[in-house]
Amino acid sequence: MTNATLPLIDIDSISYTPGGTPVLRDVSLSSDVARIGIVGRNGSGKTSFARVLSGLVAADEGQVRIAGVDVARDRRRAIGAVGILFQNPDHQIIFPTVEEEIAFGLRQMGQSKAEAARGVAAILGQFDKRHWAQASIHQLSQGQRQLVCLMAVLAMQPRVVVLDEPFAGLDIPTRLHLERVLAGLDLTLVHITHDPAAVAAYDHVLWLERGEVVQQGSARPVLRAFETRMKELGASDDLSDLAG
Repeated sequence: MTNATLPLIDIDSISYTPGGTPVLRDVSLSSDVARIGIVGRNGSGKTSFARVLSGLVAADEGQVRIAGVDVARDRRRAIGAVGILFQNPDHQIIFPTVEEEIAFGLRQMGQSKAEAARGVAAILGQFDKRHWAQASIHQLSQGQRQLVCLMAVLAMQPRVVVLDEPFAGLDIPTRLHLERVLAGLDLTLVHITHDPAAVAAYDHVLWLERGEVVQQGSARPVLRAFETRMKELGASDDLSDLAG
């Protein structure tokens, strides 16, 4: 199969077993749609899936290709194909100022200092945040830091952005603002969440449980089945298993 015939997201039977503990088992996803939701309970493997999908860690078995790029093997091309927005921006930010943080990924892609500076200016202008360029990140609110992380990802012009519970800890106005920004992006979003409402209008939903795919397909039937199962668990003494 040539790259020209591959779907944008091509995940082929990946398994991930860090330290000998199975976290993902035989997960596959093949899709060209613009909005993909990944749902599951805490501990279902969602965050590990996000990290494997974005190439931050390599699957032990199987392969992940985004726009034809093997994200585990070709890191330079991978960061131009897929980006990730973490739940906590402080786990993502490594530089003291906004412009330095945004420029870092562009330099990692091989851009010159001047090229990266132009990229920083362009993305800040796109979001009407030119006045943030030299701002100290530690003085920004959590929502503002999350926006900086998003701008840093988008500056690299990826085809796919992975969102790992991006609204956790944000107040309602900040969450609504970021939701509007994300909804307007002309790229593919893969949204990792435990909240079915967050992905109810998405094109495709994949449900993970204990690292395995329970169901995937159109959002409505998958989310209906997921919510039914969560209500069943909520009505049972599910917490008793924790002591076992």
